[in-house]
Amino acid sequence: MDSIFHEKQEGSLCAQHCLNNLLQGEYFTPVDLSSIAHQLDEEERMRMAEGGMASEEYRTFLQQPSGNMDDSGFFSIQWFNLNSLLTGPELISDTYLALFLAQLQQEGIVKLTFTYSLFRCCNAENILKV
Repeated sequence: MDSIFHEKQEGSLCAQHCLNNLLQGEYFTPVDLSSIAHQLDEEERMRMAEGGMASEEYRTFLQQPSGNMDDSGFFSIQWFNLNSLLTGPELISDTYLALFLAQLQQEGIVKLTFTYSLFRCCNAENILKV
């Protein structure tokens, strides 16, 4: 199983380990994810400002901590349904994610999706068939 990348948990960096294991390589560091989170914070601030910088909603937003990261190593990961039959991406809530994946598995879609998108670039699929 040496051909399958596995990043062992360190601290509270679950998002980093999840992404790197999913992508099968050391693609993200805590600094990378922090930079992305700060960029998302700035993008959210700009979108909120479009509604008026004097609005109560905008002022309240500025008082809140980042929803994308914190100092403990927490990084927010958003899940989207990218089914090409939809009119656009749909956000999947954390509570709905388990039900959504169970439905896809029951319909036989998850195996196909994971086999194609996750294992096509590495030898993991062949190793798992052994």
